Amino acid sequence: MAEDTKLPGEAVDRYVGDYLGKAEVAIYHIVGVLLAITAAAAIASAGRMLWSGFARWTLATETLRVLDQLLIVLMVVEILHTVRISIRSHIFLAMEPFLVVGLIASIRRVLIISLQMTSLAREGGWSPESASIFHSSMIELGLLVILIPVLVFSITLLRRHTPVNKESE
Repeated sequence: MAEDTKLPGEAVDRYVGDYLGKAEVAIYHIVGVLLAITAAAAIASAGRMLWSGFARWTLATETLRVLDQLLIVLMVVEILHTVRISIRSHIFLAMEPFLVVGLIASIRRVLIISLQMTSLAREGGWSPESASIFHSSMIELGLLVILIPVLVFSITLLRRHTPVNKESE
């Protein structure tokens, strides 16, 4: 009897909802494939940089660039992990992977600022422009030093107070 009392609009809503859900999953699959291709390309780029550093005996200068590329790969893999969890368990937008990506991005930026400041110091004399760049970079570095422990604390707090979902692992 309950089936007979359904309004025609409810059937259409369910029908449209099913197709939108399928479209959403298809988009997640496409994004996942593109993220995997991006990660593979970044790994290949890091390998090329590392090989170039070995060939030219400039490994010391290439190390931070290779590390930068590999940290980008880690960020992409974390986002890919989030997409995979979303596809498998239909729990959309888990918070922890985004916090991990933010943490990796912050550490990556600290490394880049350090590299830039090293090259700025090697260039020699301090012009007003280089002093301005240095000042801005130190402010950004200070904010990142505050942000990194906040992200670590947030991840720790989230892990302590989130029930473990076996399907997401």
